[in-house]
Amino acid sequence: MDSAMGLRVLLCVTLVSLLTLQAMTAPGLPKRLKSSEKRQAVDTAVDGVIIQSLKVNCKVTSRFAHYVITSQVVNSAETAKEVAFDVEIPKTAFITDFAITANGKAFIGNIKDKVTAWKQYRKAAILGENAGLVRASGRTMEQFTIRLTIGPRSKVTFRLTYEEVLKRILTQYNIVIKVKPKQLVNHFEIDVDIFEPQGISKLDAQTSFLSKELATQLIKKSFSGKQGHVLFRPTVGHQQSCPTCSTTLLNGDFKVTYDVNREKPCDLLVSNNHFAHFFAPQKLTNLNKNLVFVIDISTSMEGQKVKQTKEALLKILADMRPGDNFDLVLFGSEVQSWRGSLVQASTANVQAAQDFIRRFSLAGATNMNGGLLQGIEILNKAQKSVPGVSNHAPILIMLTDGEPTEGVTNHYQILENVRNAIGGKFPLYNLGFGPDVNLNFLELMSMENNGRAQRIYEDHDATQQLQGFYDRIANPLLVDVELQYPKDTVSAVTQHSHKQHYAGSEIVVTGRIADNKQSSFKADVQAHGESGDFKITCLVDEEEMKKLLQERGHMLENHVERLWAYLTIQELLAKRMRLEGEEEAKLSAKILQMSMAYQFVTPLTSMTMRGMKDEDGVEPIIDKPDKDSPPLEVLGPRRTFVLPANQQPSPTDPSIVDQTLPTVVTSVDTDPHFIIHVPQKEDTLCFNINEEPGVVLSLVQDPNTGFSVNGQLIGNKARSSGQHEATYFGRLGIANPATGFQLEVTPQNITLNPGSGGTVFSWRDQASLRQDEVVVTINRKRNLVVSVEDGGTFEVVLHRVWKGSAIHQDFLGFYVLDSHRMSARTHGLLGQFFHPFDYKVSDLHPGSDPTKTDATMVVKNQQLTVTRGLQRDYSNDPRHGTEVTCWFVHNNGAGLIDGVHTDYIVPDIF
Repeated sequence: MDSAMGLRVLLCVTLVSLLTLQAMTAPGLPKRLKSSEKRQAVDTAVDGVIIQSLKVNCKVTSRFAHYVITSQVVNSAETAKEVAFDVEIPKTAFITDFAITANGKAFIGNIKDKVTAWKQYRKAAILGENAGLVRASGRTMEQFTIRLTIGPRSKVTFRLTYEEVLKRILTQYNIVIKVKPKQLVNHFEIDVDIFEPQGISKLDAQTSFLSKELATQLIKKSFSGKQGHVLFRPTVGHQQSCPTCSTTLLNGDFKVTYDVNREKPCDLLVSNNHFAHFFAPQKLTNLNKNLVFVIDISTSMEGQKVKQTKEALLKILADMRPGDNFDLVLFGSEVQSWRGSLVQASTANVQAAQDFIRRFSLAGATNMNGGLLQGIEILNKAQKSVPGVSNHAPILIMLTDGEPTEGVTNHYQILENVRNAIGGKFPLYNLGFGPDVNLNFLELMSMENNGRAQRIYEDHDATQQLQGFYDRIANPLLVDVELQYPKDTVSAVTQHSHKQHYAGSEIVVTGRIADNKQSSFKADVQAHGESGDFKITCLVDEEEMKKLLQERGHMLENHVERLWAYLTIQELLAKRMRLEGEEEAKLSAKILQMSMAYQFVTPLTSMTMRGMKDEDGVEPIIDKPDKDSPPLEVLGPRRTFVLPANQQPSPTDPSIVDQTLPTVVTSVDTDPHFIIHVPQKEDTLCFNINEEPGVVLSLVQDPNTGFSVNGQLIGNKARSSGQHEATYFGRLGIANPATGFQLEVTPQNITLNPGSGGTVFSWRDQASLRQDEVVVTINRKRNLVVSVEDGGTFEVVLHRVWKGSAIHQDFLGFYVLDSHRMSARTHGLLGQFFHPFDYKVSDLHPGSDPTKTDATMVVKNQQLTVTRGLQRDYSNDPRHGTEVTCWFVHNNGAGLIDGVHTDYIVPDIF
């Protein structure tokens, strides 16, 4: 596993499980329960719904945390009630199991590859039905919600399991369970069991919702040797917010912190032909740093952002050691540096730099490329020419709040420029300030340069977030760290080369071991530190391993392998961000295979609940977002799954494929080919529009609402002299004037409300957002779906063109998935066909091309010659598409479309 920070560091992970079980019903018949507490007896029912038990069990074995959350809910009323089960888990965690038991029937989660589940998933996205969808809900969290209607005098039990590797930061591991049941619970329990082969050196537990005195009384904690235990079991009386209240005070964080013994710099676990190597040397002197800050001072940083940035920089500079060297680079429209070269962090220099920070003002656009290249140049020159800094740890930190808008703005060009300039010599850490920053772009840039990216949330504690980030890299211990294993012994090893290692963090490497090599397995570590070369060899203690297995049993053996699988999948998902085309497809197949083998819900798998369906017959899907998404409102109306009290739910598991929308939809794609599906005829018509690059065509226009979709053509840049230039849609504008909504889509970016400086997404993002009556879902590198309330549902497909293609440019396809709610006045090259129309085809005969059939079509009182042909529909398969047979109308659709095709040329996409 990576070392801290720059090497995709192991942050001390905050494992947070928000447990919210709430009753959302009309008043029922509350049941009075007796209490042995001194407090007044109180009902635990809310609208007839009782949380009988809510238990969190966490077992940690060698940093690998296994969580099981179990809750039993009773409906004591005489009528059916709806309840919701809400759980928040870390964004980096993988769900491994979910089950519901009701009326004697168990509904078990079934993990499938997302290709198999895609059509149902697509339907859910189109209709806004995201029941069970795991989605971003905070800084580090994802939320899963499922709602059930349970019958009178019945009960239901939920059980959710998920796993994650705990990450060490600033000398400790954190387990934080955010407790929020929203009502009193008859039996509430948090049980944390920790087993660390290196031994536990400290253990603590505390809450944010109990007084210190009451917490000391209720939280039982102990540790000895390799084992630690924490138990929190408040009675109903302890949960009451006051002696006579029926409300709960359980609302906040339950936090467990621990660390392991560090007598040895490394520990090696070997079991079941897998190994886990933990490395964190303690008795080393900190290296001095060569540190350059690259700070965005564009006008978008105004207000609290620049104030908090200045506050953090002033504190960070004050904490630098005299042996450190540093400089500051500021970029707006122009790029400026404080000194232009590294200077020592003396008292005088630090004070001068702080004065510079207090005085600087915001100016212009965002020349990110220029700022980064100047910061890199300062570090490169120092490493080559400044005496005495060759043993320092070079570090580059950039802070920005938006997209590059000045100088070089193309993401791929910036990535290449930065990668070439750094040349693998030092790490780059990117901090993205606020919700509008493109974190995927910053993360990719950091990963390519041995660093990592982090979002700084625009909140009251932003200054502390910035300082906290710096604290993690403030004390480098080693540079150029290599963890080495016998070549003929290991395979499938996770990242084992790191540019830098920081105090308080930990490097974890896992892999497979060849058969019969476990007893002789060893690991070598080589690096450079303050005292010169650092070398150490870690050996397996076979007797100690036997003892550990006896103490922890099969759990330890299983956890070493699952730890390897978890870290391998996480690394492959990160690597996939940098790939495209066939390379990405191959890596995705590998991730999928491992996710299925170890039953992880990852961005490539989904979990369906077998036998459970909603009122539309749709099975709930548990899905995981593909990557960090901006904290925007989530898709979809509420979906409730009904469990009748007096009848068993159907055990059938209908085919997902049978639940999808029709394959053929009205669309325009490629050169540009318009495909018009005519369901009442069970037939399809098609035509081309031949126009020049730059022309904007009206595709959909609804005069009743003003809703419109327009597309701008681009050329393929590859035509021969005298040859017709093929054109494609390179820019789409979707607008809903009634709500002020605008969406600009290009093969590079998706921009919400571009006219007012709105949020910019890339096709590497996975996001769902809602603005008034419009919902937009971006499916990474694939498509986006736009759903308009009381309007239509549309899909934009991304076509990535590979090197060597005759097209030479990426382009877009546009598909109409649902239009029946749009007004009868809707027009445009596609919109005019949203409502039924009639035509007749007769006199089929061979055409000028003997391989194709011509026919006579009568439509709109005109007689046309049409040709039977094939077009491709890419709505389900953006890469290969599916063939659609259609009657082709010649001459730019003349006779089929109203008027002539030039009538549909408009001045702009909005």
